[in-house]
Amino acid sequence: MELSQTLKTFIEEGQDWERKNTSVKGVSIIRLPATKNRAASLAIDINPIGEHGLPMKKKGIMIMNATELAAFRVTFTNEKIDSLIKALEEVLPERKAAAKSSKIDVVQI
Repeated sequence: MELSQTLKTFIEEGQDWERKNTSVKGVSIIRLPATKNRAASLAIDINPIGEHGLPMKKKGIMIMNATELAAFRVTFTNEKIDSLIKALEEVLPERKAAAKSSKIDVVQI
């Protein structure tokens, strides 16, 4: 099934807050429920997978359009962010990741 058709079916038939993983590790699609002001919609959730096969964060970054994606790209490539994270790593103790994995339905991109 073509990607556009898969997404159309998901928005029409999916459950509110249902998540579908994609063939890109750490990227999933979430069906957002309708509200008084807008119809149900879809968003991309980016949450990289750690070395143990689990998402690195409890919640990822939700992106709903190309403008948001472009803004995050600009922010992530800012050299000051690199300096900030290095300073944080010097100050904070190292954290250990949890170890667990599971098999999940995947949407091919």
